[in-house]
Amino acid sequence: MNTNKTLIKKLNDQGTLAHDELYQLLTAMDDSDAQYLYQLARMKREAVYGKDVYLRGLIEFSNYCKNDCRYCGIRASNDRAERYRLSAQEIIDCADTGYDLGFRTVVLQSGEDLSYSDDDICAIVSAIKAHHPDLAITLSIGEKEKESYQKYFEAGAERYLLRQETSNPDHYAYLHPASLSLAHRKQCLEDLKEIGYQVGCGIMVGSPHQTFDHIIEDLYYMKDFNPQMVGIGPFIAHKDTPFRNEPNGTLEDTLHLLGIIRLMIPHVLLPATTALGTIDPLGREKGILAGANVVMPNLSPRSVRRKYMLYDGKICTGEEAAQCHACMERRIAKTGYQVIVDRGDYR
Repeated sequence: MNTNKTLIKKLNDQGTLAHDELYQLLTAMDDSDAQYLYQLARMKREAVYGKDVYLRGLIEFSNYCKNDCRYCGIRASNDRAERYRLSAQEIIDCADTGYDLGFRTVVLQSGEDLSYSDDDICAIVSAIKAHHPDLAITLSIGEKEKESYQKYFEAGAERYLLRQETSNPDHYAYLHPASLSLAHRKQCLEDLKEIGYQVGCGIMVGSPHQTFDHIIEDLYYMKDFNPQMVGIGPFIAHKDTPFRNEPNGTLEDTLHLLGIIRLMIPHVLLPATTALGTIDPLGREKGILAGANVVMPNLSPRSVRRKYMLYDGKICTGEEAAQCHACMERRIAKTGYQVIVDRGDYR
């Protein structure tokens, strides 16, 4: 049998492994193996992006959602969620604040809130671009028709995040209501790529009923799709969902996958997520050292941050935007990497 270090070297050289080889890596990696994986992952990302870490300013502008996904704290049937919507001017003001702090990318994220029309979204995007032509705008507002995605792109949005959450249809059906399908989610990703967006997909690590076979299916899907961004983070249960008593995903599995994804898709923009920082106080720093090169501090008004609660225990809900930015810069500097003022485009 190949040793794990032999498999990691093979993955580094070839960019993929056979199913049984990936299964061995995912299920039998010790700390020495993991450190070797992270070392090669750092070398791979530094060959493309150097020591730079890119900040994305996250603006969570609405926690209304028409969907009822079983894992999500802002699911439509959660009547305990304290709902809010930001006005167009409040969203634009958040982007202005972020720009002044040195952000050159903002991420406009919400539940699938039908109260914002395509025209509303386009007007917000156009206004932000008019203020700051060099600011990249990422949207993360769920499944739409291709015509809508085209309108947002023409208004000035350049990137779109849409996690598939899992690449297995049966597992997808377990996590989501019958009104949603994996086939449609993947079609949306294809539409976004065809239009010309920098596209991000991704998964929850350790979601209920997820198996290592599912994760390998995810890895092969993402390798084949070749996205510009991949967002992965540990599943964290929310007390007001059907999965309230399910175990959380682990730091170790998430870090292993960050390293593996970096070796499989070397040029990808790979965030160390807030969820990673939620399950471990140094989770985001460990993510950077495992191959990630993006962090996403929060630019939302402090008054609404604790209301955008997809999972329990979310960090950084009480800080002002400037505090989040300064804190993140200090944290990243301690890893030996550096936050820079840059759009951080895919290379």
